[in-house]
Amino acid sequence: IGRCTCAVAVLLFLVGFVILPIIFKYSYALQKSILFLTFITYPPNLDLKRPEKSGLYATRNFYVNHHDHEEDLEVNVAVWHVLPLDLVRRYAKELHVDERTIANKTLPTIDGITSNGGSIVGDEKHHAGDRYKGIEKVLRSDGFKLTEEKHQRDLFEETLRATTNDVVLYLHGNTASRGAPHRVELYQMLRALNYHVIAIDYRGYGDSANLSPSELGVVYDALAVYQYITSITNNPVYLWGHSLGTGVSTHLLSLLTEMSLPGPKAVVLESPFNNIKEEICAHPFSKLYRHLPWFDYLISRPMYKNKLRFESDQHIAEFRQPVLILHAEDDLVVPFELGYKLYRKALDTRGKSWGPIEFHRFEKSSHYGHKYICRAPNLPEIIVRFFHAYRDAQY
Repeated sequence: IGRCTCAVAVLLFLVGFVILPIIFKYSYALQKSILFLTFITYPPNLDLKRPEKSGLYATRNFYVNHHDHEEDLEVNVAVWHVLPLDLVRRYAKELHVDERTIANKTLPTIDGITSNGGSIVGDEKHHAGDRYKGIEKVLRSDGFKLTEEKHQRDLFEETLRATTNDVVLYLHGNTASRGAPHRVELYQMLRALNYHVIAIDYRGYGDSANLSPSELGVVYDALAVYQYITSITNNPVYLWGHSLGTGVSTHLLSLLTEMSLPGPKAVVLESPFNNIKEEICAHPFSKLYRHLPWFDYLISRPMYKNKLRFESDQHIAEFRQPVLILHAEDDLVVPFELGYKLYRKALDTRGKSWGPIEFHRFEKSSHYGHKYICRAPNLPEIIVRFFHAYRDAQY
């Protein structure tokens, strides 16, 4: 091997394994960029203002504005509200939906009774004759046009007030936006179960405020949308976090407890990690770096110091709500072991009188990986049973 080749190899080693980690240690902006990956967007040319282009008919696009007191910023959070299927069927014409495109799926049953987005079909107290009067009043108002923003807002907010359908607030992971195809698949599954779905983009994602995210920042964004939902409806609300969104979910629940505010009924953690420090060590992107003797000093500790922690293993012991963990054994992004470690930590640290914690593994042979647990045939029944079990519980 020639001297020149050796010199190039040494230089590349120094740049890749010493200089770049040192830059990472001292650059908070770079740390946030690597954690949140807001620069990765897909699919290309996605029009988030028109959810129907992503296959979501009868879906409202809107924005929730709030003031972030921590950073003294005004933040616009982009939101989709996906209507439950029973409402879409009932008002297909008014919602400009071609009935031939409406999914026709069989709803799961609980003890032989069909579950219907939180309600139980056949329970007459949930089917009073005037249940839809508020919705129909909006539809019949003078000059009503679904394409007008105010009329659309009035209609969709009235559906939250007037119906007994429960609400799922979805908090996505890093990369892309609320319009990523695997996320849309999940919304469609939850819609088919007759839940309202509220999906958000944190700051820096999609068409939300073009601001650099932080851990507290994205938690405050989720809090703002949660408070928007609960200001309109008294129906049960559930959190659903995926990947990084599981860290947002547990932190949000901890914050609500700290603020003595009523929390959601339960939370689903899909493909969760226990904390960012261990997730960084396990992530495939760190494979070349994790064994370096200075990895902890230059990579892990600086992020912890800058409050980029997402310590779900700590937060899960700070709120009482029931927890359902879903994890695929072939998840390469967040290894199955980290989700199970979080589950074991919760069993050891949560109060005995608190909401239960459940864990459901999906076999490696199913090939769901990190993103596609939504395709599991038994997922609808798992979700319906979990939500229904705790919709009227108090913890």
